[in-house]
Amino acid sequence: IQTDTFSNIDVLFDAIFGSGLSRPPEGIYADIINHLNDLSLQKIAIDIPSGLMADKPSEGPVINAKYTLSFQVPKLAFLFPDHFAFVGSWILLDIGLHKDFLKKVETSYYYFVQKDVRKILRVRSKFDHKGKFGHALLVAGGYGKMGAAVLAARSALRSGLGLLTVHVPGSGYDIIQNSVPEAMASVDEHQEFFSSPPALTGYSVIGIGPGLGQSDQTIKALGEILMRRKVPFVLDAVALNIVASKRELLQIIPEGSILTPHPKEFERIVGEWRNDFERLEKQKALAKSLKSVVILKGANTSIAAPDGAVYFNSSGNPGMAKGGCGDVLTGILTGLLAQQYSALEAAQLGVYLHGFAGDLAAYEKGVNSLIASDITEFLGEAFKRSG
Repeated sequence: IQTDTFSNIDVLFDAIFGSGLSRPPEGIYADIINHLNDLSLQKIAIDIPSGLMADKPSEGPVINAKYTLSFQVPKLAFLFPDHFAFVGSWILLDIGLHKDFLKKVETSYYYFVQKDVRKILRVRSKFDHKGKFGHALLVAGGYGKMGAAVLAARSALRSGLGLLTVHVPGSGYDIIQNSVPEAMASVDEHQEFFSSPPALTGYSVIGIGPGLGQSDQTIKALGEILMRRKVPFVLDAVALNIVASKRELLQIIPEGSILTPHPKEFERIVGEWRNDFERLEKQKALAKSLKSVVILKGANTSIAAPDGAVYFNSSGNPGMAKGGCGDVLTGILTGLLAQQYSALEAAQLGVYLHGFAGDLAAYEKGVNSLIASDITEFLGEAFKRSG
């Protein structure tokens, strides 16, 4: 390629290879891709960036596109952080594939969008009462971290929960009663951290993790509460780090629970991975072994079901990459699971509505200025627009 070939070009459309590529580009093709990547042009890939494998790790050179105009449905590779530098922002183009054909295609991967929420979300009837929508126990908060408990509690109530009890250390009693008057308070024996489980009768779900510490007493108390298991759990934050360090606790997590790790927490549980495809297989394996749902948080949050299906979320924005947003999700999931949604349904609804509320908040507040409590504030609007 002559050095001045693209001297008068501002935008380059890449259509060298498509999704049918089966091996890394070699020879002149590899040279062309490397040369194009060295040019300071705006690159737009058609269907898929040349050199990128759709459903397995890519080993050779790949076009670094700023935008990708893809056909009908996203490729699996588009949904992983490793490939953002290649894919950039992607847009789907409808090329007229028949909907019945798409429904018949066998796959274990799904892209979850708003119309899927409408199929799951239930409509309330005139004579429903609070007892019909569950009573959740939320074990959260510690000295200096009561904000996590408040965020999770408010979000659980905003998700439609009937009754909520929050178990907090003694120093958190006034905080939770003043910040979340709709919730009942259960007070731990210790002033600063979770040290012993309360009575567990009457609850339909237990959410645990936000704001907890990792004292020896807390670790022991988590084991005790899991041993008494009779209802599903939502495990997040410190609860996940504890089960990662005490592997025997993994085996007593009740079936039908929901785990919500971010990538580092997930790594502590399953070990390192070489690429995002291997990470996905580890996520599927964990969900299958626990007979529970594993949510791996991040852009296009993935939800792994025990049967091997994985659902990638379509809502959310970078403004949600802030402290407290995970606590809000824990509250939402706890509230939905208490309402007798299945673990998978609660995960699908919770993750999407959490992200959608974040999108609505970002539109009003700006991506940079969005904070976790904004998500809770806009959760009602997210429910309204999705119902």
